[in-house]
Amino acid sequence: MDLANSPDNDTQIAKYLHSIGINDLHQLWTGTPEESLQSLAVLQKHQLATYPFENLSLHYSPTHSISLDLDVLYQKFIEKGRGGYCMENNAFFGTVLRSLGYDVTSVGARVCMGVNGGNAAKYGSWSHMVNIVNILGKKYMVDVGFGSNGATAPLQLVENEVQERIGPGEMRLIRSKIAEQTDPNQRLWIYQIRHTPDSEWEPTYCFTGTEFLPQDYELMNFWTSQNRRSFFTYSIMMAKMIMEDGRLVGAVTMKDAEAKKRIGKEVVETRVCKSEQERLQVMREWFGIRLTQEEERAIRGTVAELRDTTREQTGIRDNQDSASLMGSSAYGDHDAPRNEGFEGDTHFVAGVHVNAEFSDVNWSGSSIARASS
Repeated sequence: MDLANSPDNDTQIAKYLHSIGINDLHQLWTGTPEESLQSLAVLQKHQLATYPFENLSLHYSPTHSISLDLDVLYQKFIEKGRGGYCMENNAFFGTVLRSLGYDVTSVGARVCMGVNGGNAAKYGSWSHMVNIVNILGKKYMVDVGFGSNGATAPLQLVENEVQERIGPGEMRLIRSKIAEQTDPNQRLWIYQIRHTPDSEWEPTYCFTGTEFLPQDYELMNFWTSQNRRSFFTYSIMMAKMIMEDGRLVGAVTMKDAEAKKRIGKEVVETRVCKSEQERLQVMREWFGIRLTQEEERAIRGTVAELRDTTREQTGIRDNQDSASLMGSSAYGDHDAPRNEGFEGDTHFVAGVHVNAEFSDVNWSGSSIARASS
């Protein structure tokens, strides 16, 4: 489907805006650059509070795979009320922004090893995606796919401009080389966070201004989504922002069996799931995600399944629970390396298969945001 020429463009955009709680597009702006930036910030906040970061399709789907096809993303987000991980969220949101008239470029990022408990001086390979939005020559980083430590508002590509993230936390961009680079003259943008104004800045990821193409994402993410050493293939990870009175005030997160709810920097509730049914209940109550029965069954026999030990001890097991562990290279190795430093409320990197061109496509011919192009 060529969304750029679809007669349903305006309907699709209207459904999206309604899904994030914006019922009148004209309430956002009238077209000035300042209003375009304010509207971009509003859209980002509502996206983060509506559609969670989640890697469930690697575990709760018959194919254990993810698609970036725009039709698939539209159905997954709008019709099913699901979310996705970095490339799903940012490809989807980037398409929405282009549809509204924004000038958007997609770039790749390297995630800091310190995010998940490793060496904070080192960065991994290209494994993340962010959008760069140009408003009358000023460029802003917009990311809706980095979990609960991600940016909560557009960050202008200017060094050391500190912005509130989720209070009392703060965020900024700096321009610097990274330790492993051999060229001392190369500089990357580094997204940093700190949890209070008095705490140390922590690097999270770095990125360039070079545009990445769909085929780049397909190549760099194949390992992340299919190799059994990638923790996305054996762990459940979810994060969704909490919005009150138009402000992002906290987040709910899940890492495998443990779910947390934070307001500011305080954990106000923790749930530890002892079975799949309990985890599915948390998904419904905290994340608004309801899986089909076919999707719920798809996790059986994999290393990510929460097994009900009481049922096992009494000999009550569904025959389907003994499904082959070898159906995918991502699921059969219980000795796959674990990232022990990962916490359920930190960043999640996404690994996906890109099977659609998305950089040239939009869902609307809207001219409301023309001031931003």
